[in-house]
This record gives sequence, structure tokens and C-alpha cells, in this order.
Amino acid sequence: MKIAEIREIATNELAERIDAEVAKYNQMVLNHSISPLENPAQIKNLRRTIARMKAELRQRELNK
Repeated sequence: MKIAEIREIATNELAERIDAEVAKYNQMVLNHSISPLENPAQIKNLRRTIARMKAELRQRELNK
């Protein structure tokens, strides 16, 4: 997900989306430890997406 797409999401929805993505990330890491994923780069991409979302949420908190 690109930063432009993240900026369009409402603040409360963004917080919910972060929780969902973190849960998805944790499940993906667990699945990868049991049996390797076809594309392990998905883990890195998801981690970066979560970081982008958290950065945008923090930026919104500071601008209030």
C-alpha cells in the first residue's frame, strides 16, 4: 500500500487497519516458521506497510 492510499483513509479506520495488518503479519510469520512461504518477501512488504500506517497515524496525532 502506498502512502497516498494511506493518507486517504480516515483516522479511526486507519487504527483498525493497523490492528488487522499486525494480526495478519503475526500469522504470516508463524506460518512461515512452520512451513516456508512461496514468497517470503511478503513478510517484509507487510512490515513496511505497517510502519507506513503507524507513521501516518503518529503524524496525524502530532498535527492536532
